[in-house]
Amino acid sequence: MTSPIIHRVTTLDLAVRPMIWPFAEERRADIAAHFAEKQRELPRMWNGRVLLGRDAVFADGHLSATYFETDFASFLAWRDWGFPDPAVFNGFGMGALRTSDGAFVMGEMARHTANAGRIYFPSGTPDLDDIRDGRLDIPGSVAREIEEETGLTAADYVVEPGWYCIVSGRAIAMIQILDLDMPGEAIRTRIEGNLALQDEAELSAIHLVRATGDLTPTMPRFVTAFVEQQFAAR
Repeated sequence: MTSPIIHRVTTLDLAVRPMIWPFAEERRADIAAHFAEKQRELPRMWNGRVLLGRDAVFADGHLSATYFETDFASFLAWRDWGFPDPAVFNGFGMGALRTSDGAFVMGEMARHTANAGRIYFPSGTPDLDDIRDGRLDIPGSVAREIEEETGLTAADYVVEPGWYCIVSGRAIAMIQILDLDMPGEAIRTRIEGNLALQDEAELSAIHLVRATGDLTPTMPRFVTAFVEQQFAAR
């Protein structure tokens, strides 16, 4: 397996354009059957609209790409079947919450989600709510996911300029460091309090990562690669 590649960029230029995805059209019946099976396992799973990317280019500190709209069922089948269309990638934003005592804050996905048990930074596959004037607004997506998953708002953290784009297989995680003016245990307690108020929280637990020894196999490789780089630079 190829090791993740980390690009440090200052700007994201992500256009959203109409496109017919041949994979989704040609495998429609198989995709519907696959999604029906997943819904039997996770009845709350919803076939909403999401955005996937093509034609990613890293140059001169910038990332440019084109995104198109598809349904979640097609995305899920593409992911679960080993990415049969290699021209497409799943490109999403992540908010790397960093506490005043240097810990990174990650959430464990709840049992009712499509990624149950996985541990990573607040994030989500971009959807139609993340489009602004024909472009994908990844900073806005990060802020929205942070608030939805943890209850924290932009007033709770300071954004570090720039992005760490981790390319791992057919995923590109666009990670932005968000500095909190609170120590790890205090922020964990606060987020857990917010989760307790939610009817159906996406997260089932909060994890603090203070060193590489805190990394686990349930964390995606693009997350552990980013954390390893951050701790190595200290």
